[in-house]
Amino acid sequence: MTQGLAAPVLDVRAVTKVYGSGDTAVHALRGVSLTVERGDYVAIMGASGSGKSTLMNIIGCLDVPSGGHYLLDGIDVVGLDERRLAILRNRRIGFIFQSFNLIPRMSAQANVELPLAYGGVKGAERRRRALAALREVGLADRTRHEPNELSGGQQQRVAVARALVTAPTLLLADEPTGALDSGSTTDVLGVFDRLSLAGRTIVVITHEDDVAAHAKRVVRLVDGRVVEDSRRSPVTGPPPAVAWTTDGAR
Repeated sequence: MTQGLAAPVLDVRAVTKVYGSGDTAVHALRGVSLTVERGDYVAIMGASGSGKSTLMNIIGCLDVPSGGHYLLDGIDVVGLDERRLAILRNRRIGFIFQSFNLIPRMSAQANVELPLAYGGVKGAERRRRALAALREVGLADRTRHEPNELSGGQQQRVAVARALVTAPTLLLADEPTGALDSGSTTDVLGVFDRLSLAGRTIVVITHEDDVAAHAKRVVRLVDGRVVEDSRRSPVTGPPPAVAWTTDGAR
């Protein structure tokens, strides 16, 4: 299926995931279906063993389902080889992890430029877009600082800028405030709120109710099944501008 203007960002259809076989098989996902439209802000919740991490890996094209279908931005990812999956991840998904995953001896700006360097974007354009992303998360005055010169909350905001810099279709965050104190958590969630208002599509994996409270919609998993899908506010806001890429493709 090719991308269409009306295609949802995520279209998960009766997805299953089984690890192992026979009597030792573990059914991590049991027929999960989930659609996420453009501009939505969704929190996926669940206790340890609920399947939320497995679902995140499938949504992020880091793993493949055992059954069912998954369309990302209108593209059916089941059956894609690793090279095409890597291209899809780089161009369509901005990842934000609990542990920041910043390169220690590189400045904030250089860290944010990395995905663009991997995508073949030229130096001047990389710098322009990295500085714009850092301004968007409130770090215009920290562009030359290395991670050890930044607070935990500032490091996570650098990670958010790095996720934004490719203008991805989806921001996918895995426990983004798990390593932060309460003040830094408030700052980072405030960034997510502003991005949501700007029309970004955000999916957050979390077990924390106060993090999920910022989302427009909450999906809860138990034993590999969706047991709750509740909306708190409507999908609103204009879509973000499409970024320039080396080949013009999105």
